[in-house]
Amino acid sequence: MSSAPSRPPRLRIVTREIAPIDDLLEYADPADPLVWTRRGSWLVGVGSALTLTAPAADAATLADRWREVAANAVVDDHLEQPGSGLVAFGALPFDVRSASSAVLTVPRLTVGSREGRTWASWVLPDDGAPEPDEPRAIPYGRHWSAAVGPGALTPDGYQDAVRAGLAAIAQGEVSKVVLARDLAGTVPAGSDLRRLVRSLASSYPDTWVYAVDGLIGASPETLVTVSGGQVTARVLAGTVARGAGPDADREAALRLATSAKDLAEHQYAVRSLVDALSPHATALAAAEQPFTLALPNVWHLATDVEATISTETSALDLLGVLHPTAAVAGTPTAAALDAIRRIEPFDRGRYAGPVGWVDAHGDGEWAIALRGAQFDLAVADGAGIPFRAHAGAGIVAGSDPEAEMLETRVKFRPIVDALA
Repeated sequence: MSSAPSRPPRLRIVTREIAPIDDLLEYADPADPLVWTRRGSWLVGVGSALTLTAPAADAATLADRWREVAANAVVDDHLEQPGSGLVAFGALPFDVRSASSAVLTVPRLTVGSREGRTWASWVLPDDGAPEPDEPRAIPYGRHWSAAVGPGALTPDGYQDAVRAGLAAIAQGEVSKVVLARDLAGTVPAGSDLRRLVRSLASSYPDTWVYAVDGLIGASPETLVTVSGGQVTARVLAGTVARGAGPDADREAALRLATSAKDLAEHQYAVRSLVDALSPHATALAAAEQPFTLALPNVWHLATDVEATISTETSALDLLGVLHPTAAVAGTPTAAALDAIRRIEPFDRGRYAGPVGWVDAHGDGEWAIALRGAQFDLAVADGAGIPFRAHAGAGIVAGSDPEAEMLETRVKFRPIVDALA
């Protein structure tokens, strides 16, 4: 159900520790899974007790609307684990001019597992109703594969887009611009979308694997994590494909770590995040040099940033401050967004936007929605469920159009392999 921003409903949440569950994903809705997982920790939502939505231009209003919901809620939670108690899963558009909406969903039931403890959180009627039964698993549907084809921007068209980005850099419009291309396809009607989540979580356990309102993927990039006033974020910018063997792989990592082009791109992204976070944080620290982060298909240049904020500042507040980062937009941000709108022939929707969860305290974990696809669940019919996937690359002076196109091909691999 939807809530009016002026008067949030009163929610009663009961959290109880339950016996360990081998596969929490079995409890998600096959047609519309709500999932957040990384390194063996899971949050799985079932149903919707409350959904807050906002147009892209008003996404920032969700922070105050959520504060009202949390302040009005009655929470019985003795575990106090990250993700227990009152939790909402969320996904926001990349661009404030997007036709896509921002959404926060409080599930009727959330099942979580972290550090050896498993729990269930139920949203109950505020009338003293008895506690519900234990969660129930739903058997997996049959295996399926997707049909995937070119989107609005072909590989050749993408190289032309990169040239347009280089022209904007040469004219002094931007120092960096991140340009994406897309793939389009369908999965068979009635497909169990949990199988896609399962494939991504199995193949990329060190990423944030997410499923929110039809947006499903495996992101390597943390936008922000907030826990008790402590903030962490990870910047990824600069990418190279993994080598075919150990020697080639070491050479690829070294090449990335010493690449002037990639180091410049990375520095833009780090500076963007630090500058955005500084007015809202104290004790802010970032490493002077990036490290190379290994994923199954690519090496990334990575920098971790840590800071302290007031306990009144929520993760949702910081989304409006930090997004979009230079890692997914460019720099200067406003000029890069203008260039993206002019050059890309599509609305990114929620691609490269924030995706994650928030709790009653305003704590939460949010990633950038990369390496994924948006399924249009509203138009699913006998012909199948349509989806669109995106991948991008950071364009700076000296970028080679063909090399940037090949980088997007590598970034498409996680979602395309899982869809197959």
